Amino acid sequence: MSNDSVTMNRRDVLQRVAYLMGGAVSAPAILGMLNGCSPKKEEALWQPEFFSKEQGAIVAEVAEIIIPRTKTPGAKDVGVPGFIDTMLKDVYEQADRDRYVAGLKEFDDAARKAHGKPFVELSKAQQTEHVKKFNDDAVATELSYDPRPKDLKRPFILMTRELTLLGFFCSEVGATQVLQYVAVPGGYQACVPVAQAGNGKAWAQEAMGRL
Repeated sequence: MSNDSVTMNRRDVLQRVAYLMGGAVSAPAILGMLNGCSPKKEEALWQPEFFSKEQGAIVAEVAEIIIPRTKTPGAKDVGVPGFIDTMLKDVYEQADRDRYVAGLKEFDDAARKAHGKPFVELSKAQQTEHVKKFNDDAVATELSYDPRPKDLKRPFILMTRELTLLGFFCSEVGATQVLQYVAVPGGYQACVPVAQAGNGKAWAQEAMGRL
């Protein structure tokens, strides 16, 4: 495959993720994608380099809730947690890293406060509901801006969602087996052209897509 083809494929991924996110993809994510960042290791082989072991476990579970294993592999299977780890380590600036880690801690602290346990020890249903609450609150905040500030900084949950989608769709599985996916919790599109509604392909709607 030529370099031009690879670039065009990555641009297609960026456009798809921007559509699923309901707006623009953040600048660091674009930079990382165009510079060639992609999932390289399966979850079983991944050892975090930027995250601590505990932080990496939280990110892995959140990513898997966003894109779970169904008839096709999920986020863990295609190496999305490692992709997120690499992007934070190699692409994002220190201020973005600090904001992400602070948001991750806030996310886990909220789980401990609500359930008396860290996020990774909650039941799958509790984890899913916790992710949905943080996602819905973050999306509502973004939608409250009119117009959306160009320098708006996304919180931990939306950064994770964005990076999960990017990592998944630039993997071989995401690019060839799962062409359309309703991500957490699925965007409402009142009236869109047929070409934007799946090109005749079925939409995969599992876990968070049904919430």
